[in-house]
Amino acid sequence: MKLNRDRLVKISVLGEVSSPQLRAPYRVGFDGVARLLPGVGGIVYNVRVGDPALGWAGDHVEPGVSIKVKDEQSNGALNALACLGNVAVVVSGEARGERGTVVGKHGGIEHVLVDFPPDVLERLVLGDKIQIRACGQGLEIEGFPGVRCMNLDPDLLERMQVEAAGGRLRVPVVAEVPPELMGSGIGSPSSERGDYDITTQDREVLREHGLLGLRLGDLVAVRDRSGSFGRSYRRGSIEVGVVVHTDSYLAGHGPGVTTVLTADGGKIEPVRHPRANIALYLGLREEIGHA
Repeated sequence: MKLNRDRLVKISVLGEVSSPQLRAPYRVGFDGVARLLPGVGGIVYNVRVGDPALGWAGDHVEPGVSIKVKDEQSNGALNALACLGNVAVVVSGEARGERGTVVGKHGGIEHVLVDFPPDVLERLVLGDKIQIRACGQGLEIEGFPGVRCMNLDPDLLERMQVEAAGGRLRVPVVAEVPPELMGSGIGSPSSERGDYDITTQDREVLREHGLLGLRLGDLVAVRDRSGSFGRSYRRGSIEVGVVVHTDSYLAGHGPGVTTVLTADGGKIEPVRHPRANIALYLGLREEIGHA
């Protein structure tokens, strides 16, 4: 593949390690049960990209470090311009100078998610500042004008083992998701920020499609969904995304998916591969599993 990487702009965006958020003591799940569980924000010490996306005693848990800024427009730029695979550098506090990697974007709460090695997590505190060298929005693949790339560092795209064949891009994915399983986030006016959720209330359907073993960082293909200009149903379209946060008990919610590639008219061909995970592509983990 030939990319337009020499024309991509590299620009700094900055966020602060966000405190965990809790609006009410309990949240009522799809099953009518009220639960108090860890959720979004903070520094998560034992859930990293590469770990299971389902099964945790948590709700929308964001792996690693969640960052945000209070100013709405600045946070908009952070969320829109940061791309998966971008380098993140701690610029304040005891861990100053340490490097991490952007591994997700979570809509609604508007967080950018950053992976750091465990020893760095131990030295980070809430409020530490993290600067990202944002690069990737505007990425194009020569010869494939019908394929939109977004939220994707060009270095990560080149490591994803995508192949051009017969006028299509063959993209490795762990699983394919039927369109009816997509929930929270549908109708968003832009796919260049945030995510949308695979609903997990019907476990039998998840088992049927091989989704019970999903891991954070897995690449998945969503059938008949287009992410070109917002998220919508479109027969024959394919949306490829990365699983970025854990499961949820809330109706219409589940593991979040940040879009990285989308195309109409069969221009993307998903190819099943059990190790299609960005933790492996980026060298963040030697093996994927529990931390």
